[in-house]
Amino acid sequence: MKKQYAVFGLGSFGSSVAVTLQNLGCEVVVVDNRMERIQEIADDVSYAIQADMQDQEVIRSLGARNLDGVIIAVSEDMEASVMATIISKELGVPYVLAKARNEMHAKILRKLGADAVVFPERETGERIAKNLVSTNFADWIALSPEYSITEVAVPESWSGKSLQELDVRRSHDVSVVGVVTGDKVEVNPDPNRPLGRDMVLILVGANEALENFQKG
Repeated sequence: MKKQYAVFGLGSFGSSVAVTLQNLGCEVVVVDNRMERIQEIADDVSYAIQADMQDQEVIRSLGARNLDGVIIAVSEDMEASVMATIISKELGVPYVLAKARNEMHAKILRKLGADAVVFPERETGERIAKNLVSTNFADWIALSPEYSITEVAVPESWSGKSLQELDVRRSHDVSVVGVVTGDKVEVNPDPNRPLGRDMVLILVGANEALENFQKG
């Protein structure tokens, strides 16, 4: 069954998250009060609705209890952000990720029950900086201040060996959650399959462990 998400607010961050989730095979509904934004994205997501995200009935009509998560991608209008967070949690949405404007906004969102709070512009800058100095990594995405997810090419010494044989979690304190071969992404890869040099590993772990992995 496809995972279902709702995205409130179609700025650059909201639009990017919505389209990416859709491309990853999720069912995505977007909500924004600007018709021009709805028209721009309508062909790229499952459903696009022009509505006020502060309207409880709008969120309820999406079948909030059946959603896997809500992304509140509006931060400039703090009232709208706060109300959407409150309503989503009151209706039983299991996971709410909200974009924050500043630290005070983030603190309020967390107190209201947001499961995750992000600063996309700041985190993008940090990711770019880490990519510049982490030449072994294809990408680096912060999951929290302490943990990240990243992609790394299979080390030459690992070629022909299996994940079970390498026992990466014990030896490097990171977890391999996926393997990329060409355009194909395999989640929860077969631990007994030999790795090839053309593969890319998706790693999750503490930042210190990932940095130590890079240093070898």
